[in-house]
Amino acid sequence: MSKRTRAGTLTGLTALTAAGLALGTVLAVPAGAATVRPGFLSAADLPPHTSSSWTAGEVTAGASPDVEVDRCLGMALGDGRDSWYRDFRTDLDTSARQVSVELSSVSAAKGRFARVNQDIKSCPAWIEQADPEVEATLKDYGKLNVEEGAHVYGLHTETSWGATDIRLLSVGRDGTTVTVVDWGQLGDFGDAPVKAFKKTTVTAVNKLH
Repeated sequence: MSKRTRAGTLTGLTALTAAGLALGTVLAVPAGAATVRPGFLSAADLPPHTSSSWTAGEVTAGASPDVEVDRCLGMALGDGRDSWYRDFRTDLDTSARQVSVELSSVSAAKGRFARVNQDIKSCPAWIEQADPEVEATLKDYGKLNVEEGAHVYGLHTETSWGATDIRLLSVGRDGTTVTVVDWGQLGDFGDAPVKAFKKTTVTAVNKLH
């Protein structure tokens, strides 16, 4: 099965999944004063774009509104507790986001890491259940040997009218911190810079502390 959405970038999947997504009442709770903010990617760390440079937004405490309604990530990352995010964009149809969460213990971080992995794996089924006009296909690009580990996935979505998007997702952990990198644009698996995205993921985990 393969699925895609218009809106081309990360907001494409957000638009499809916002309707009918029952997350309950979600509040963006900024990180507590005692929590140290982890390090984040810079624009230069993203997979190079062929015709546009990356621009990085500010690192912001709490939950991104787009993540809150994201069917792949919203349930694991949508409450914004001890969380930060940074959005990246190009002048064209490619965008990215990093979300990092500081957990109370290594055990809690392991649990969150496992939850994000499982939610990404379940995402194609959730997308299709939410909208029969969309087909979704997930590819597992495997684990990365960095700190306590990372995992990379590709998600392709296509609508019944032919709109198509490709998304790369990764989740990594260093101690009590879990980070997720999310890249997306119009296209399919052949358009995904998997090798460069893996390098970005390694950099993201290494920059946490």
